[in-house]
Amino acid sequence: MRVNQLLTYSTKLQLLLLLGITSFVTGCSQYSTGRLSVGYHNLNAKFNAYVIARDKMREAEIAMRRNRKEDYNQILPILPVLDSLEAQPVGDLLQDVIKKASLVPDRHQNSKWVDNAYVLIGKARLYKGQFTDGIETLRYVNAKGRDEEDKHEGLIWLMRAYVETKDYNSALSVAEFLRSQPLNDKNTRDYYLVKAYLHQQKQEYILALAILEETFDLLPKGEETARIHFAAAQMYDFLEKPQAANAHYKEVFRNRPPYDLSFFANMNSLQNEALTSNEVSTEGGFKRMLNDRKNSDLRDRLYYSMGVIETRKKNYPKAIRFFEESIRQTTTNTTQVPYTYLEMAKVYYDKLQNYELAKAYFDSSLALLPRTSPQFQKITERKDVLDEFVKQLTTIRTEDSLQRLSQMNPATLDKFLDGVIEKEIEEQERKVKEAQKLVEQARTLNANALNFNGDPADRFVLYDLVALNQGKLEFKQRWGNRALEDDWRRSSKVATLLTQTDNITPVANGQKPATVDGADITKLTKDSPEWKAKKDALYRNIPLRKQELDASNQRMEDAYYKLGKIYKFSLIEPENAVKTFLTTLERFPTTNYKPEIYYLLFLTDQKNNQDNWKAKLLAEFPNSSYTRLLTKANGSIAATGNLELEALKDYEKILGLYQKANFSEAYAQLEMAMVTYSGSKIEDKYALLRIYLLGKLQGREAYLKALNSFIKDFPTSPLLPRVREVLEAQQSTSIKKNG
Repeated sequence: MRVNQLLTYSTKLQLLLLLGITSFVTGCSQYSTGRLSVGYHNLNAKFNAYVIARDKMREAEIAMRRNRKEDYNQILPILPVLDSLEAQPVGDLLQDVIKKASLVPDRHQNSKWVDNAYVLIGKARLYKGQFTDGIETLRYVNAKGRDEEDKHEGLIWLMRAYVETKDYNSALSVAEFLRSQPLNDKNTRDYYLVKAYLHQQKQEYILALAILEETFDLLPKGEETARIHFAAAQMYDFLEKPQAANAHYKEVFRNRPPYDLSFFANMNSLQNEALTSNEVSTEGGFKRMLNDRKNSDLRDRLYYSMGVIETRKKNYPKAIRFFEESIRQTTTNTTQVPYTYLEMAKVYYDKLQNYELAKAYFDSSLALLPRTSPQFQKITERKDVLDEFVKQLTTIRTEDSLQRLSQMNPATLDKFLDGVIEKEIEEQERKVKEAQKLVEQARTLNANALNFNGDPADRFVLYDLVALNQGKLEFKQRWGNRALEDDWRRSSKVATLLTQTDNITPVANGQKPATVDGADITKLTKDSPEWKAKKDALYRNIPLRKQELDASNQRMEDAYYKLGKIYKFSLIEPENAVKTFLTTLERFPTTNYKPEIYYLLFLTDQKNNQDNWKAKLLAEFPNSSYTRLLTKANGSIAATGNLELEALKDYEKILGLYQKANFSEAYAQLEMAMVTYSGSKIEDKYALLRIYLLGKLQGREAYLKALNSFIKDFPTSPLLPRVREVLEAQQSTSIKKNG
């Protein structure tokens, strides 16, 4: 009886305990709103998931910041660009962030950490380059979130995601909404930074700086704040406000910057002092920095800055010497080299008008410049123009040189060609002697190397395969892939080619001089058949017969005409265009290009002889299509009342030129037609065709600018949706290239 009572009591106790556990578990469901359940899930969500994910995110961000390579030749972005390549080394950490943070919404739906977890997931996805997923996650926080401050944080990161994907309209919409919200101190600071970053990416530097000036008081002292001050200083430099820039360079030093950042801040500050006052000497400052052993791998950047100062002071030869020294001082870090080449190209292009050397240095810069650089596309477009420019200029010089040779008497010409071959033989003999000398040196060094008993560290570097391969790699990084040939440095090569053009018989029509197969050029004599064969090959390039001279003149005429159009439409140098067109008319008075040249001179030579060119065109070519354009511009169309009909006809003609890839002529006619048919119903169609022509003639930058101008100038045009579509497509292409 007693035992039965005890069993009954034990069973009841077990039932009560089981019931209590069941009630506790049921009450702690993630879908329950009870205080016990919420407290339980808050505790577990925070310490078993969110805190771990948050700490891993901090660890990943610190690692990315430590490994970040800044390009101080460009304006630093206010916030580091979200680069998936940069995040690859911490990919596992970011994946752990997503896994741990995902536990919160999966297991603790009723906790207060759900919104925070989603924000972490969204950030991790953005860092990994998963912008679509990241944006969707952050939008979900805004739509379903319960805590206003967490929703604001999610929206700030959403705005940044839109900036990174170049969706500036969406970013501005989010910014406008957040502007009316009561943000806490942290979100206010982050909102201002992202807003300033947005305007910086749109190259609206004045707005970006205005926002930053209000934000600095909210930023804690530290490395990131130093970096933002440096970016602000660079933007002031871009706006040509060196005093304001220097104020921020000084703030860099007050925020515990890393050494590289302090170095560039100090150097840029010295550069501004030199540019703002001729009385201030910065030689001492630069000399101290050059002599500082800590700057041994940054000396190339110092010489570059000294070159920039001399460029601004218009001391171009001295600037070039500093730039060349910058190249020579380059060590293992070659990031400065393409920008130095670029600055040299600009000096030769903009200041010295030496387009051949400008082209050579643009080529070198483009070979080494990162494709993600904002200047890459612009340099590519300018290079394409210069390639065509140098081609026409070379044609002119080549044909002119050949024609001068054709005017020599036979005896003088024969003697001159003998001299050319003799110079070639002398050069070949010099190369053979140099090769033999190098072979002997190699043998001597090899013998010494075999008998070497000293410290391996003292061994000649060319016997160390590791050092040798490292040297090859550094050469490739610095100079790119170069053929094994004389004058492999592009600047020397161009100079040599120019000397050859002036002093040695040039090659016509892109043909190579004939060579004597199997003959040793150093053993040739004037009596040998090989010598005669070489001379005959040189003779064949000289236009001695009337038919050959006519062909040479035609090539030169075409080159002058094309050169003038490049000056006008691509280089935008009207004075040089006028000079070239006048030279064309002077040297080739019967040219078939005369009516178009008259018309182009009418459009270009507006300061002096515009009426004169108009009169010549009307008198000499009354039935030319260019004459009809001028006649229409005088108002005869309006008198007949057929403006729209004539506008449509001319539009179709210009469109035909465009479709035949005759872009320069199409643009020339379009320029006059837009004046003639101003106010017509198809004025927007002319404007759109002009956009496409600008893209062909002046490149992508002019194309995008014209697209944006169309949106402002023709807000009611039925073509507007098409223009917006093209603009968005261009921006998307840019994102893919940068991503």
